[in-house]
Amino acid sequence: LIVLPIGFTDALPAFSAPPLLIAAIGVGICSSVIPYICDQLAMSRLPRSSFALMLSLLPVTATLIGVIVLRQIPSPTDCIGIALVVAGVAFHKPANA
Repeated sequence: LIVLPIGFTDALPAFSAPPLLIAAIGVGICSSVIPYICDQLAMSRLPRSSFALMLSLLPVTATLIGVIVLRQIPSPTDCIGIALVVAGVAFHKPANA
């Protein structure tokens, strides 16, 4: 609520520019709606362990995109952390319930 008036006044020109509105809607759909639908479809079709492994690979893909597109090189600590998360999910054995 505190930042809303500042952000709204800065964003006000975009509401009168159709190309900016279309771009904003496109970003919203591509960044939220499409991934959510894909997650729901995958969750209903994949085993739980496969879906968990696929989700644990998201930091890997984000890091690769950061390296390729943004030229952000992760530190060795970052790489170790990502590898530990993926390995933890990959080697997890669920308890028999």
